[in-house]
Amino acid sequence: MNSDGTQDARGTHADPVPRPAGPADATRVPPQPGRSPGARVADWLNANRPEAEPGIWRFGYRRPKAARKAERLSAMTVAGMLVPVALGIIVWSFWRRGEVPYEFTLLRLFTPDDWWWGGTLATPKALKGEAVPYPGVEALEVYAGLSFAVIVYAVIRLGGWWAVVRHYVGRKPQPARALLAALLALVVLSFVFPDAFPVVGWDPVPVMTPLFSLIVLITGGYGVYESPSKEVLDVLVVLLVLWPCALLGDWLPLLRARRDARRRAAQDGHPAPAAEQPRARWPELREAGQQQVADALTAEVLAGRMNDVDCARIEHRWTGARRLGRLADFTDTVLRQGAAAFTHPSGARDLAHRAARHDLLTGQVRIGRWVKAERTPLAYGGVDAALGPETLRTSLLLVGPSGAGKTRRVLAPVAESLTLQALTGACAVVAVGAPGGELGPDSAYDVVVRVGDPASVHDLDPYAESADPDEAAGFLAEALAGDLDGVGAERAARPLAQVLGPYQAAHGRFPALPVLRELLDGDPAALADLRERLAGAEHAVMRRELDARARQAGGPGDPGPALADRLALLDRPAFAGFFGTGGDTIRPFSLRAVVHHPLRVRIDLPQHGHEEAARLIARLVLAQFTGVAREDSRDHFLTLVLDDATGTVTSGSVRRIQRLRSQNAGVVLALRTVSDVPEALHGPLYGAVGCRMALAGVTTWDGTRFADAWGTEWVETKDVAQHAVFADQPMTRAMHALRKLVTGKAITTEAVTVRQVERERWSASELAHAVPPGHAVLSLTNVKGEHAPPLLVDLRG
Repeated sequence: MNSDGTQDARGTHADPVPRPAGPADATRVPPQPGRSPGARVADWLNANRPEAEPGIWRFGYRRPKAARKAERLSAMTVAGMLVPVALGIIVWSFWRRGEVPYEFTLLRLFTPDDWWWGGTLATPKALKGEAVPYPGVEALEVYAGLSFAVIVYAVIRLGGWWAVVRHYVGRKPQPARALLAALLALVVLSFVFPDAFPVVGWDPVPVMTPLFSLIVLITGGYGVYESPSKEVLDVLVVLLVLWPCALLGDWLPLLRARRDARRRAAQDGHPAPAAEQPRARWPELREAGQQQVADALTAEVLAGRMNDVDCARIEHRWTGARRLGRLADFTDTVLRQGAAAFTHPSGARDLAHRAARHDLLTGQVRIGRWVKAERTPLAYGGVDAALGPETLRTSLLLVGPSGAGKTRRVLAPVAESLTLQALTGACAVVAVGAPGGELGPDSAYDVVVRVGDPASVHDLDPYAESADPDEAAGFLAEALAGDLDGVGAERAARPLAQVLGPYQAAHGRFPALPVLRELLDGDPAALADLRERLAGAEHAVMRRELDARARQAGGPGDPGPALADRLALLDRPAFAGFFGTGGDTIRPFSLRAVVHHPLRVRIDLPQHGHEEAARLIARLVLAQFTGVAREDSRDHFLTLVLDDATGTVTSGSVRRIQRLRSQNAGVVLALRTVSDVPEALHGPLYGAVGCRMALAGVTTWDGTRFADAWGTEWVETKDVAQHAVFADQPMTRAMHALRKLVTGKAITTEAVTVRQVERERWSASELAHAVPPGHAVLSLTNVKGEHAPPLLVDLRG
């Protein structure tokens, strides 16, 4: 753990990490005139990052003034609270005086008549020495208590008091929320037990007396006043009052958090609570007893030897060390290496250049600003828009024509953010696009694969370092035949497995693509040579597979020739030396490496007449990525960014994309038009991704798909109709005629009709014609299920 692969000799460890494709400045801190680097990093660490709705830039976020004003209680709400209270007091006053008509009718209906003998509250049994000589008195007390409870319940429901209390108390941070809930409990108890509060002078509300009277009527005696049951009943009433207040104030979670904090701090004196110290002093480390580590890191920050990448990287490793129980290793590494502890295997601690704003503690990148509009919620209006791992994990689909800004304004900032997060060890990124560095320079990546470029340092392993012939066949089948209606990936996987398995058994490796093409094409010499190598008895199963392939070769419906024709696209002179045929000149890169290391990988697809081969390679990368993402031996986030997903979306890839969110992975797919995806997959694709973006310039056909995916909402509409006014009286008609002569308008009256109607959130026409240039309509969903509705975002800022 101390070296993490950074001090090992190249290629000597079991799972070597590819080295960076270009140099990177390890200690660069962006300049800011007039301030020291340490002060800048400390201010960045201490900045407020409140919880917010999905898609909101949390760094220094403050709710808009309009949203804060809307959250306040209006005067009508306050009046609605107080009016039921006043009515309740009046009704209770009349009730206690017996001035409510038919007040005791319900009571006499459910009680014996002899309780009310002779117009008094005494009964004839009282003369015979019964234990309860006046049951009518006790019944009246119980009846008064029930009446009071009904009135209180009505006041709370009609006035919305519980919602108001939750509004004011439930929104407060701890421990203020717990203290306010405790104060509310004391107020309620002062009305139930006023004798326990000498400062109050009011009478108790009818709670305890009715309860005692009810027990007297049930037990038939007054023994409850002399037994321990009285104290038990008092305790039960107190608990009934405290229970809702405890839920409102979250007392139990607060006590648990304080107990855990005391346990962690018990091993090192009495450190100050985390809430009392700024984040730049590493309060979580101090709470856990790591005072020496926290002091060392604080000194590194204040001395300007740490940047935001270092802080985020060490926080990430601290979280992992606590989860895995490796606190000793963490402490030793930080004390020895300081700000350079747990540096990325490439040795880089920052990017040479940043083009977007990033907050590595939340993993967000700013992409623009939410536009204030009629349909924009108040919490979003005018605030910065951002994307982060919590939303990218549900995958993102963005559609826009060429020149709309897909790459420059969305994909490039996202890729840059992911490369920075990879330096912290929190994620691995694979960016696939056209050559030219639109997704970032070479220095921002550890591995750069330039397919078809002889100067490329790395090659792409078509089998993703797989040892399973069926898995390797699945990768190739998706790439070669995933978009072929007559073949399909399922049918293509079988002939591929029938030749890959025997070849691996004979040679100990999978064939190069030219050899695989000959085997799929049914070349007799290639099949015969392979069968001779499998002559041993231990290869009986593989011979049977090869014989089956030989029987199917050339038959009707054989997918082999179609697969061989697709392989011919990669078996071209332009790709000589690639896909496992380069010998020692090019190092093969397996996409499976991103599962084990937080790598930054960029794959440049071939251009200039090789568009079909580029789409085939993109499908292969997508198939391998969704395949290796199923492995569970990792704790970092995996992301694939496809600058052009044309021809890559198949029925199989859609199913696998939908499962990525549960595998801590996600994809970003960019399309010029939805027509680049088979029509049968439009609905499944929009359903598989959680985030959707329509950029300015989409067609109405593309807009229809977004409108269907975003659905409808209920809105309130007002219809105003003007009706002519006809007067019956002569004087009124004369006045109307004079008014019409002066104004030139007939006398009319307005009729306003308010109704709820179901309307599309964004119609196809609005998406095609109402989105300004440089803008987009974006909807987001995070892994928790929280979502932001489709809103207009300005990508130019």
